[in-house]
Amino acid sequence: MNPIAATVLKRFAESFTSQPKLYFSPGRINLIGEHVDYNDGFVMPAAINKGVYYAIAENDSNEIHFYAMDFDEWLSIGITDVKKMNGWKNYVLSVVNEFLLLGSKIKGFNCVFAGDIPRGSGMSSSAAVEGGLAFALNEMLHTGLNRVELALLCQRAEHNFPHVKCGIMDQFANMMGKKDNVLLLDCRSMEHQYFPLQLGGYKIVLLNSNVQHTLASGEYNIRRQRCEEGLSILKSQLNIQSFRDITRVEDLMFYKSNMTEKVYNCCLYVIEEIARTKKAAELLQQDNLIEFGKLMYATHEGLSKLYEVSCEELDFLVELASQNSNVIGARLMGGGFGGCTINIVAEEGIDHFIEETSKVYQQHFDIIPEAYIVETANGTKEITVRL
Repeated sequence: MNPIAATVLKRFAESFTSQPKLYFSPGRINLIGEHVDYNDGFVMPAAINKGVYYAIAENDSNEIHFYAMDFDEWLSIGITDVKKMNGWKNYVLSVVNEFLLLGSKIKGFNCVFAGDIPRGSGMSSSAAVEGGLAFALNEMLHTGLNRVELALLCQRAEHNFPHVKCGIMDQFANMMGKKDNVLLLDCRSMEHQYFPLQLGGYKIVLLNSNVQHTLASGEYNIRRQRCEEGLSILKSQLNIQSFRDITRVEDLMFYKSNMTEKVYNCCLYVIEEIARTKKAAELLQQDNLIEFGKLMYATHEGLSKLYEVSCEELDFLVELASQNSNVIGARLMGGGFGGCTINIVAEEGIDHFIEETSKVYQQHFDIIPEAYIVETANGTKEITVRL
């Protein structure tokens, strides 16, 4: 058994008398298609073998007891008292609230959880926290929601208490992930297909910059507002419903004078990234990883220069990657302003890449980065506990 899972079960047994069920809720990577899930675009995520472990059991009361091991914090609250709070509490309580809004008769329960997703890394720890609890409650309450419905519930949960107006990608990958596959998800229709991830001598390496600039959450919502403003201008002039209906950049350029520079740049990035993601799916089908990697670099350039969600540290890491012959693609991953870069690296060059990049990065910023070699995984699931 995973050591984190064992620790969660041990702590549950020390705190409560009931016998819990155990769940694993994965984080995610996104190979390409960044910041377009809330713009009706296409994304290419995969669930990974890092995530959050939940031990949970009913307690025959009207109270909920959470213990977040990673924060060493307790929360006890009556079911009728569920409300917005701060930090991690907002995420779990918002999931409970969504079930209450559905009219579910929630019973009291005890819950211990912990994970191995570094906070602020861009691997979507928030969706993993939401997904594990939602999946467990769905089973415990016999609500009967399918995985797509659970993903949408978790998205609403992130919108409501934490006020992060995220798209559907993180929650969808968390629920619908499939080992050795990536998802091509249409964020407008929820249509999706799986593509085998044939890395053939390469592996996915995440480099955590170990910086998380505090402006990230507010800036995320600002980018969303800019996109909405630009789309509103375009819809008033063109017969379109979303950015994906614009297939030529020239159609956007014609209305450049109607927008501020920052609004135009955000629109340009989104249109180009939607096209890149569709092209990336074709390249995966052709097992053309080299050209796929070039698209990753192009995405980073757009995220940095047009969408302006990168930072000095992330740009530095991607530049180092581009100079390494063992790396065929790299870019920032996630919301930006810190967190991880995602790199596709030849297996024989991984150790050298991590060692050299870490040394140069530390010399430049006086920060030690962290490296993770990640594998794809299945979506949120129950883990059988053998006593």
